[in-house]
Amino acid sequence: MKTPVKTELFASKAPLEWAIIANNTLSTAQIPINAEGQVVEGGIEAQARQTMENFKHTIEAAELTMDDVTQVLIYVTARDQLPVFNKVYAEYFQAPYPNRAAMIVAGLAREEMLCEVVAYAAVPQ
Repeated sequence: MKTPVKTELFASKAPLEWAIIANNTLSTAQIPINAEGQVVEGGIEAQARQTMENFKHTIEAAELTMDDVTQVLIYVTARDQLPVFNKVYAEYFQAPYPNRAAMIVAGLAREEMLCEVVAYAAVPQ
């Protein structure tokens, strides 16, 4: 059985949940949108920060902490954005860090999006 996590994030019209818990694992994908559902302006640093804030909010809404995160997949649209994203990302985690992969992609769901995060966290039984 899967259980959605109730968040205060923008209620998307797309058929999705911001996070699902199933089999003692939280699965989430986060994008750089604000409370009105708009992609934030200000380049990769502003978008990385918004994405990570949405991510942290979702983890906390599930009554977890960032220490419970086990894997993160980062998507950026240009290689030179990755060091900037890394700088912001490092503010949200401490050692031991989650397992992580980073991908440079041609584009994301919204043309103005520069980053996206997919992540998994362990949910205590």
